[in-house]
Amino acid sequence: FGDKLTRVKQWIGSEYKDMLKVWLAALAPVLKGHPNHLKFLKSVTDFILITRYHSHTETTLRYIHDVLHDSSRNIHLILSYCHDQSLSKIPKIYSLFHCIEYIKEMDSADNSDTEVSEATHTNLIKDGYHASKKVDYIPQMLRWETR
Repeated sequence: FGDKLTRVKQWIGSEYKDMLKVWLAALAPVLKGHPNHLKFLKSVTDFILITRYHSHTETTLRYIHDVLHDSSRNIHLILSYCHDQSLSKIPKIYSLFHCIEYIKEMDSADNSDTEVSEATHTNLIKDGYHASKKVDYIPQMLRWETR
């Protein structure tokens, strides 16, 4: 990877997409003795890739269901890292289990990610910081944001 991944200061959509292309191949040797971890990562990868389709059929929705079912069998692998052993406090993961309903209601998962809102938030924060005096800037940024 060189320093491409280590240079990332904050992960956003494009970095996640770049990582998604290589993470199974990169982690497979590390997870050689942990097949369930690898299956979980493969399920997550499949889920991400198929939900990015612009339209879905009953077949693709069934595939999403199957991938979610497969990943839920190994969800305990990440729950051990959660403070209260619950996904309810991690909205992005918790919402995955409702994605089929969302896709049926909205006809696709387009624009259901957080890239646009994160980019807008980042620009607003940067504008507020640049408008501040750079000393005790947080209250100044909040005042700037609410005007």
